[in-house]
Amino acid sequence: MSVPTPAPTLIRDGARVRILDQTALPHHRVTLDLDSLDAVAHAIRAMQVRGAPLIGATAACGVALALHDAADDATLEHALTVLGATRPTAVNLHWALDRMARVLRPLPPEARFEAAAREADAIIAEDIATNAAIGQHGLALIADIAARRPGPVRVMTHCNAGWLATLGHGTALAPVYAAQAAGIAVEVWVSETRPRNQGLLTAWELREAGIAHRLIADNAAGLLMARGEVDLVITGADRVAANGDTANKVGTYLKALAAADNGVPFYIAAPRSTIDFACPDGAAIPIEERDGDEVRVLHGLDTGGGTAQLRIAPADTAVGNPAFDVTPAAHITAIITEHGVFAPGALATLAS
Repeated sequence: MSVPTPAPTLIRDGARVRILDQTALPHHRVTLDLDSLDAVAHAIRAMQVRGAPLIGATAACGVALALHDAADDATLEHALTVLGATRPTAVNLHWALDRMARVLRPLPPEARFEAAAREADAIIAEDIATNAAIGQHGLALIADIAARRPGPVRVMTHCNAGWLATLGHGTALAPVYAAQAAGIAVEVWVSETRPRNQGLLTAWELREAGIAHRLIADNAAGLLMARGEVDLVITGADRVAANGDTANKVGTYLKALAAADNGVPFYIAAPRSTIDFACPDGAAIPIEERDGDEVRVLHGLDTGGGTAQLRIAPADTAVGNPAFDVTPAAHITAIITEHGVFAPGALATLAS
């Protein structure tokens, strides 16, 4: 069985960057052409593009776009600064910008745009290959479960770490797509992931791929694990500290606790670029606080199929809206990377 080839989430084309606007999903499929540094920065900040690998690649394309008409030192440094300030938690953003800076700073201005374009394209190509490798390493875990019990392998995930969050088939969902291609039956428990409801994007792309799935309220996860209805949990990551502590969309930590209490394996799927060896542990990971209206206001469709929003709390209601939480390494069974499956305490082998 073949895995459907996803439509590109990002296309770099000379003086523009074309993206799939993820704030319109799952109700509408909208593409946007970004033609300025500020437009790229807004797309990252407003989560029109989201997912750590895709954010990094988009930022790299944004640097190239910024240098299209002028590539002097001031323009380059301005682009790196503006893009670096968009999101604090996802380390791939800063990894990509550091990579672009290392390539571009030594070059004369006249050589910078072409070099930036090549490097951005290389980051995109590498992420596609990385996704495929993560999928194959994760497939072995799913295949092992399939060999030991009848019926579909029941995978739980949180947030969206599929092709919408990357340039390929995803990180956490890559093993699911690999299992589909290998003819292994899988069923995915998809938590809604409030307040941004990124689980709805996971449900959308699994439906597009013809993979069995069920959408659940975030708080249903513990009960399903206690009932023995979950075989393993796989989530993505926005930053992995050197000791294996992992930041991911808020709510991930609760799933890890429930998994630990019920003996359910809990895996993180993330590329090497998401591991921050300069960050000693989870306490050092910056946690983004987002606008309170993400909690106070729901977005969806009205009865006529038009876009609508519903205020569920008064505008002056005090809100705490941390976008991420940190799962301690002790609750993580292993981390699936493009280089293999590693215990959280064994990540140092990937440092060089």
